[in-house]
Amino acid sequence: MPELIDNVRTRRRERVILLGLITPGSVVDRARPLGELAQLAQTAGAEVIGEVSQRAPHFNATSYVGSGKAGEVRMLVAETDADAVICDHDLSPAQVRNLERLLDTKVIDRSELILDIFARHARTKQAKLQVELAQLEYTYPRLLGMWKHFERPEGAIGTRGPGEQQLETDRRLVRKRTLTLQHELKSIQKRTERQIEARRATYNIALVGYTNAGKSTLMNALTGAGVLVEDKLFATLDTKSARWEVQKNRFAVLSDTVGFIGRLPHHLVASFHATLEGATQADLLLHVADASHPHCEEQTKSVMQVLDEIGCGGHAMLTVLNKIDAVDDPGRLLMLKELHPDHVVVSALTGQGLGELRERIAGLMSQRFVEVRISAAMTDGKLIAFLRGHAQVLDEVEHDGRLRLAALVDRQMLGQLKRMAKHVDVRDS
Repeated sequence: MPELIDNVRTRRRERVILLGLITPGSVVDRARPLGELAQLAQTAGAEVIGEVSQRAPHFNATSYVGSGKAGEVRMLVAETDADAVICDHDLSPAQVRNLERLLDTKVIDRSELILDIFARHARTKQAKLQVELAQLEYTYPRLLGMWKHFERPEGAIGTRGPGEQQLETDRRLVRKRTLTLQHELKSIQKRTERQIEARRATYNIALVGYTNAGKSTLMNALTGAGVLVEDKLFATLDTKSARWEVQKNRFAVLSDTVGFIGRLPHHLVASFHATLEGATQADLLLHVADASHPHCEEQTKSVMQVLDEIGCGGHAMLTVLNKIDAVDDPGRLLMLKELHPDHVVVSALTGQGLGELRERIAGLMSQRFVEVRISAAMTDGKLIAFLRGHAQVLDEVEHDGRLRLAALVDRQMLGQLKRMAKHVDVRDS
């Protein structure tokens, strides 16, 4: 696939023109309809030298935009010496080929652009495997178009022979590699599930939200984890977890996840399902929203759509209206509060509201966990092993052959614990 990032073969940043189609019902920024696409392109390392948008009732099935608009863009490409045109939607292989003929330059669609960014930001083995899988799934139906000398349908006169054989070989290799990647990712996913299960004694919280909503900044403010923070889309791709002391002797595991985005292609969501395992297994989702963004509500809807796709629609959730320090429209903030009754208003940058956030989460944790105090004989290995494996031990003291423990226990396990111990002192908060 074409690359936008600088490398040995690219001596300068690619100069690109953005092309978008605005159909009825589309939510766009009036001042800059292709603003988000421009951010994506810049994150991928490109230099945006032109933006062209067109309002139309529907997409052109053959070439995305009509011939008149294509002619206008072709002239702009020639005048600016652009290297590529980036479209704000996913295109079919035929649309890409036809548009490239009309514009006489390389055409990149939204999925390919996002994949390029993902490839640039992947750090862990899991993320790299997911990027490769998504790239292969994107590339497979486009293999025919990559053979510039092989334009006619497979099996037509003049297409049989080495070229057709090579195409089939490529397809077979892609299918084989795809199966291998899926197998490796399933293994990683099972290992991740075991790791999450192993820490069931701890309250697990996942930060979710639109890309660039401030999740990483919030995680750093709460835990000091040192997560990378950049004013770029998809700055975080690999999930990172850190232990967070919500209140004294009240600990949770807080996980940062990849940011979502509007019109995120389904195959990308499927490929990155393992990365989002922390969200699917979490006790609580903190939905971080950029309250200062003019399209905050549309962004939250995009996030909820993806959460539904990965099976998190019914999870316990608290909305965190972030970047309160940058809000310049009190009326819009009031509307957001009404739309999200279960919310906390914060500024991860300044620290405003973080105390209230801690209190809200501590309250939610107390609904699941209860503090117990137990005195167990040192010889009662079964009880002690149960507590250390299924509870969050707060304090323990050995005295006269007995072990006195204070621990947080899941309320669902109280019955089992009481059957194992002669006396359990329950201290409800």
